[in-house]
Amino acid sequence: MANLNRRQLLTAGALGAAAVPLAAATAQAGTRSAATTGNVTYPSRPVTPGADRAAASGWAVLAGRKVGVITNPTGILTNLRTIVDEMHEAGSVDIRGVFGPEHGFRGTAQAGDSEGTHTDPRTGITVYDAYGAGTDKMASMFRAAGVDTVVFDIQDAGARFYTYIWTMYTAMKAAVQTGARFVVLDRPNPIGGTARGPMMTTPWTSGVGAKEIVQAHGMTVGELARFFDGEFLEAEVGARLTELQVVEVSGWRRDMPYAATGLPWVMPSPNMPTPDTALVYPGTGMFEGTNLSEGRGTTRPFELVGAPYVDYRWAERLAGRELPGVGFREAYFNPTFSKHQGKVCGGVQVHITDPRTFDPMRVGVEMLVAAKAIYSDFAWRYDSYDPKRPYWIDKLTGSTRLRDQISAGASADEVVGAWRDELAEFDRRRQQYLIYRGPAA
Repeated sequence: MANLNRRQLLTAGALGAAAVPLAAATAQAGTRSAATTGNVTYPSRPVTPGADRAAASGWAVLAGRKVGVITNPTGILTNLRTIVDEMHEAGSVDIRGVFGPEHGFRGTAQAGDSEGTHTDPRTGITVYDAYGAGTDKMASMFRAAGVDTVVFDIQDAGARFYTYIWTMYTAMKAAVQTGARFVVLDRPNPIGGTARGPMMTTPWTSGVGAKEIVQAHGMTVGELARFFDGEFLEAEVGARLTELQVVEVSGWRRDMPYAATGLPWVMPSPNMPTPDTALVYPGTGMFEGTNLSEGRGTTRPFELVGAPYVDYRWAERLAGRELPGVGFREAYFNPTFSKHQGKVCGGVQVHITDPRTFDPMRVGVEMLVAAKAIYSDFAWRYDSYDPKRPYWIDKLTGSTRLRDQISAGASADEVVGAWRDELAEFDRRRQQYLIYRGPAA
């Protein structure tokens, strides 16, 4: 979700609570047959998000509480209705306010924008604009709404620079300030449970990477909430949450592609149209930090990448690398907005052939290394409004290292190898906070 309009976020970043499974809710969202991807067959039992489990219990987890809900169009039940509409119509949840992240509660805003504070015409509930809000402002909104319990239900995309997890972290800090209970209605990580990529470093934290986690964190938002609470809150705000409850997903395992869950895909943001977009995003999202189009303004953002100066050589070189789980098609496109609007761009379309072996970080690095090597017009995006940290790629990748290495002609092996130790250490630290198991744990 990082884009050219996030200036206001760049200064943003710099519990003894375990995840509590909801008391067994027997009503499930129908049955599904076993799903097979490649040679792997996944369990036939339904994958049921936390929201559906909470709804099946009559929202017992929120009974008697004054509730504030942080959600967006992905906060739905398997009947495709939003949790806010369902709670409101059921009359069993006292919703004191809704808090809209980037793109807004109903999803009407483009990247880098929000819907503003307003009254929701369907429910009459006040919707507070939480996008870009700091801890104090978020806490003041919680107090104004009179909430004692904050509910988070948003489908994440699995990448550090996707801003919803930082809205959640800010809300957690605000909940510490106000003494509010925090409830996460958990959902699957659409790109699986494997952690990948470089670590964020403190000098480069921002609204697209507020704390020190790796680029593809490999956790659900419920697991991240546990990690944030255990690793960051006390040091940053002086205390952990008074209570953190994660209403778990049932039936999900860490190596399960989103297609195998049987769940509907609702676009978490306007430029995240499919689960394949989420799979490529941690890698090709790095092209936001270059002068190539990352495919915004096309129907396949982050899968189509290119620029007016790119030709067939890029696709040929990438195909020759024979990377697992992916193919590269020579492609031409004309963005309707964002970079190179109205200009024909040459480039590639990234085709995932096997999500089990596809590594978005490796693919993104290979693409950057090849583009830099072939085209003299390749350049890193330079933001003059931030003269001390002008390169957006550094904020996306967590330090100057990746840019420095590629600019100096390093190979993809050298770039990927540079983060091996910090990734292993992060993976070790996160283990105690994981809820879901499986081959990728």
